[in-house]
Amino acid sequence: MNFRQPTWPRFVPSGIVLAIARVGPFGRMRRAPGTWGSLAGLLFQLLVFHYLALPVVILICLLLIWLSVAFCGEAEFRLGERDPGQIVLDEFVAIPLCFLGWPHVAGSLPNWAAPWGVYVAAFAIFRLYDITKPLGISRLQNLPGGWGVTLDDTAAALATCATLHLAAWALRTWVVF
Repeated sequence: MNFRQPTWPRFVPSGIVLAIARVGPFGRMRRAPGTWGSLAGLLFQLLVFHYLALPVVILICLLLIWLSVAFCGEAEFRLGERDPGQIVLDEFVAIPLCFLGWPHVAGSLPNWAAPWGVYVAAFAIFRLYDITKPLGISRLQNLPGGWGVTLDDTAAALATCATLHLAAWALRTWVVF
């Protein structure tokens, strides 16, 4: 598979590339910029994706992943660092993937816990997977440019989604609310 870095961001001014890759001020947070980028992604999920149909969510997410690959790879080049912490666009665009099929997961919780319980659990599990990179996720960081920056977070988000669906199945099977 050919993982070539998109070349069109080379023509975008550095200030714009870095602002997008940092998701505005979130990448500049002194402590835990990845967590702040994830929180921004969670807010984005709540405001944009929460009520959209699944096919629309998937299409938008694919576009955002491609844009993340382009901007994160170019930001890496301009900063002269490999996957610097200040680049948080990858977390931002990955978070909505945690919630694929979220109504099914929320339906497994008692009314008082849904949907907020799903949001809190997804955020915590995503951060855990993003930081620890289990299940071979760490190998994705070795891909070149923005692909390595973005796809490890994408995989962490999809693993989070799978974990949430597995937990929902276990709740429906073994716990009665």
